[in-house]
Amino acid sequence: MDPKFIAATKASFPAGGKTLTIGAPVLGGECLPEPLVAVPLAMMNRHGLIAGATGTGKTRTLQMLAEQLSSAGVPVFLADIKGDLSGLGVPGESSDRIATRAKETGYPWQGMGCPVEFLSLTGAKGAQLRATVSSFGPLLLARVLGLNETQASVLSLVFKYCDDRKLPLLDFADLRAVLQHLTGAGAADLKDYGGMAPATVGVLLRDMVVLEQQGAQAFFGEPEFDLDDLLVVDPDGRGRLSVLELADVQDRPALFSTFMMWMLARLYHELPELGDVEKPKLVFFFDEAHLLFGGASKAFLDQVEQVVRLIRSKGVGVFFVTQNPRDVPPEVLGQLGHRVQHALRAFTPDDEKALKSAARTFPKTTFYDIEATLTTLGIGEALVTVLSGNGVPTAPVVTRVVPPAARMGPLTDAEMSQRLAASAQVREYAQAVDRESARERLSARMAPAAAAAGVPAQAAAGGVVALSAFEQILKSPVTRTVAGVVTRGLLGALLGPPPRRRRY
Repeated sequence: MDPKFIAATKASFPAGGKTLTIGAPVLGGECLPEPLVAVPLAMMNRHGLIAGATGTGKTRTLQMLAEQLSSAGVPVFLADIKGDLSGLGVPGESSDRIATRAKETGYPWQGMGCPVEFLSLTGAKGAQLRATVSSFGPLLLARVLGLNETQASVLSLVFKYCDDRKLPLLDFADLRAVLQHLTGAGAADLKDYGGMAPATVGVLLRDMVVLEQQGAQAFFGEPEFDLDDLLVVDPDGRGRLSVLELADVQDRPALFSTFMMWMLARLYHELPELGDVEKPKLVFFFDEAHLLFGGASKAFLDQVEQVVRLIRSKGVGVFFVTQNPRDVPPEVLGQLGHRVQHALRAFTPDDEKALKSAARTFPKTTFYDIEATLTTLGIGEALVTVLSGNGVPTAPVVTRVVPPAARMGPLTDAEMSQRLAASAQVREYAQAVDRESARERLSARMAPAAAAAGVPAQAAAGGVVALSAFEQILKSPVTRTVAGVVTRGLLGALLGPPPRRRRY
């Protein structure tokens, strides 16, 4: 092996310190087992990209990094879109392939599972994730509903109206009640806000029905997921992996990608400033990143860029996982200092253009033709550049990635059922809470006027909260009201009372 390559590698990836191992450097098909390519733990809040064509090893790279972060005491959030990451909680079994890879890389492999909690947007495969409509905000909700700019501006108007009048939007029944109120008995309230065309409201209501039929009634409401539950370090010192199981909502990409963005925005709002730290508070893996950015409005992309840029100071690292770097907007891509680029294919002119674009995102190197290298990488190999301890990008190096320690496959149905049954977090979020919100408050405000006019209260309420047949069961009012002043922040998220508890 080239002595200059060995010297350059040792200079870029010196041994010692707290690091996460990625793999062994490769030149001319030959592995250099020492030093291993690694990223300093303290730099894992600097954000990164894991990219590559289908079947090249992205998921196993993600799994391997998540396992090492857990062992270092760092909690991790990741989405399991294909359903093959649930095995993270079970030790992997040795095989000829694993033994060969461990020998090639000089990595001391040992099977080991991680502490895992499963989350779900439907409640079927983990703790039920919920967000209130207010917390989701107009930008994110417009993204989920697929609204155009005009429709999105009307939605923003409705949120502002509710903010001003302290009408909590907890679920879709609240939002529907407000929309119907503002196009009926409350139309005069809009004189200071601008008009709202009935046709636009009709589009909003229809889109809401479609989303509800896809299960929105399960994930819009309360109790809202407490983000403290993403930041747990177990008594043995290992960080907990929070795995969002998405196998049952694969046909709703806008929903789950936007929901993950909601979680990231809430983390930014709620976590304190930390500055530089020895290790991150949380590392957030954003899989199938193209689903978040594809077709998004400029306002949405601007807010995503802002959250990604600023959340580093809160001790949160974000890794985007996708097939091609071009799936990520340049403004976001420029903030991703760590790059693990698996093989790319160049079968068409568009592929070749994407290949050239990806090659230009890497620092220069005298040891590799980057374009040619990206098309010849084997499964489980990647071109890697990371930020060194002083924040300088390392020269890119072909790396044979070390094997994950946990099972590289899903839990069986019996194993998953057993884990969910034993989870206190699943039990905590199983029961929905229905408290006083916009719908009840609008009904209460109209009742005195209706009584004075001799209109039955039930008929008056009907003008505000006329619902379709599947919504006829009325909410039971409770005495608890929204505490604290609400303000609107990044991504339009409505920040209400503080979380129930804080562990950070």
